[in-house]
Amino acid sequence: MTDPSPLLALRAGLIARFAPDAALAALLGGTVRLHDEPPRGSVPVYALFGEAEIVDDSVAGAERHRHNHVIAVIAKPGSVRTALDAAERMAALLTDATLPLQGCRLVTLRVRVIKATRDARTGEARATLTLEAVTEIL
Repeated sequence: MTDPSPLLALRAGLIARFAPDAALAALLGGTVRLHDEPPRGSVPVYALFGEAEIVDDSVAGAERHRHNHVIAVIAKPGSVRTALDAAERMAALLTDATLPLQGCRLVTLRVRVIKATRDARTGEARATLTLEAVTEIL
């Protein structure tokens, strides 16, 4: 079996970091819910993996990738606060975090931006975290 892509390895590491946190679970309705797409019939608050990009960042024989990932936290109707609270907890969990990743190691990780928005079409409030990371293939 081959190792997952660095993008998938980082996503799995994020889930592993977030899943056991009781405070985050409480903010997300009792369990940490981080999905690839909006789950059918699910009631907010939940989180989605958003846009992601990895680019080659290799140096001196080390195969590295620079990542930009967005995590969107979908709010309860009329309350961006519910999403911001969950996004802030995620950011706190990633401060100085070490994530064991399959097939690569985490070199750096930081939350670059936390942003509150409202969907113009649906009026749905959300908070987004933009993460920057560098991973290195083992």
